[in-house]
Amino acid sequence: MVENAQLNINGQQYELPIVRGSEDETGLDITKLRAQTGCVTFDPGFGNTGACQSNICYIDGEKGILRYRGIPIEELAENSNFIEVAYLLIWGRLPKQEERTRFGASLTDNALIHENLKSHFEGFPSDAHPMAMLSAMINALSCYHRELADLSDVVTNDRIEYLGARLLSKIRTIAAFSYKMARGEPFVYPDPNRRYVSNFLHMMFSLPHVDYEARPEVAKAIDLFLMLHADHEQNCSTSTVRMVASAGANLFSSVAAGVCALWGRLHGGANQAVIEMLQEIHDGDLNVKKCLELAKQKDSTFRLMGFGHRVYKNYDPRARVLKQACEKLFTKLDHSDPLLDIAVELEARALEDPYFVERKLYPNVDFYSGLILRAIGIPTNMFTVMFAIGRLPGWIAHWKEVNDNRATRIARPRQIYTGPCEMHYVPMAERK
Repeated sequence: MVENAQLNINGQQYELPIVRGSEDETGLDITKLRAQTGCVTFDPGFGNTGACQSNICYIDGEKGILRYRGIPIEELAENSNFIEVAYLLIWGRLPKQEERTRFGASLTDNALIHENLKSHFEGFPSDAHPMAMLSAMINALSCYHRELADLSDVVTNDRIEYLGARLLSKIRTIAAFSYKMARGEPFVYPDPNRRYVSNFLHMMFSLPHVDYEARPEVAKAIDLFLMLHADHEQNCSTSTVRMVASAGANLFSSVAAGVCALWGRLHGGANQAVIEMLQEIHDGDLNVKKCLELAKQKDSTFRLMGFGHRVYKNYDPRARVLKQACEKLFTKLDHSDPLLDIAVELEARALEDPYFVERKLYPNVDFYSGLILRAIGIPTNMFTVMFAIGRLPGWIAHWKEVNDNRATRIARPRQIYTGPCEMHYVPMAERK
């Protein structure tokens, strides 16, 4: 049975088909709205607009639910790992043993980047932001893998796996080289005998004659961080990847665009902002109580970072997992950080304050993730790079979904024009 909604415009009735998702999400199909009525919808920020149908990730912000391909994030955090989750997101199911082995081997085999790409790093200033280097280098990869960048023929499943494994493997090498470049240290090549996360940390922190070996609890914490960031429905960067992909762009350029979107301080830079806020509280004359009071004042310039979320109107399920992981990591490392004490107090007081409770302003994933990265020794300017590595499987999955759907239309939003009406050119001598 086809369900329809009624739309009344100046007394004229129009029928809009109702679209329902597998979790009974309801949408109004307005694909023919402009043709039928001459009207377009006005939705700044697309907060009420479903731009696509997707089977990759499900969020219920009211209930605090996040699932990858139907599996709750809590179960994945407890039982899985980043590489298995990457396979799940890209292929839609958990891998069998032989598939997991083959995928892991492909990651190991593709960890190196072309030697000529090293000269690209040398062209950046020493103080270049790692996100700028990451986006540029991912785009540059397409020049060295042109057989993968050309999408004029059919994109087969084998080719997608080859593409995805290459980019998933090389992004950590690029990220580690960016870190080394900024520090003026020699590049450390990937070690085929190490696992994904341990290999990344090895490339970041090893020095000549000093081989860094990540402790199991450190590798586990980073793996968990990456897993929890692997996808999050139609966020700004993922929507960017899908929009670029809709033009027929290759995976490299689509992901490079996603990196640029993620770089925004309102998106991927939020965990760095949390650390800076906690540091400001620690170093300044403010205390936690005063900060919460300032956060309630409309005319205050102080912002309480790491609380609230565009989607979640409940406790972010990723934040629960990361809070436990943070406390466990600090205990294992016998590490103390005054910023963690401030964060714990800040959360406890906020959750008891009617102002924040009524507005459903709970800690989000950024509130504790920065503390984990900081404890491991990753500098704040690399935080968003870490986010990008984690989000890459989701970007690949969404790019694949766009390419799998042969009916995909190129993204082309409309607008409500508010500029001047028709005017005529005025010669220079007559202008006042």
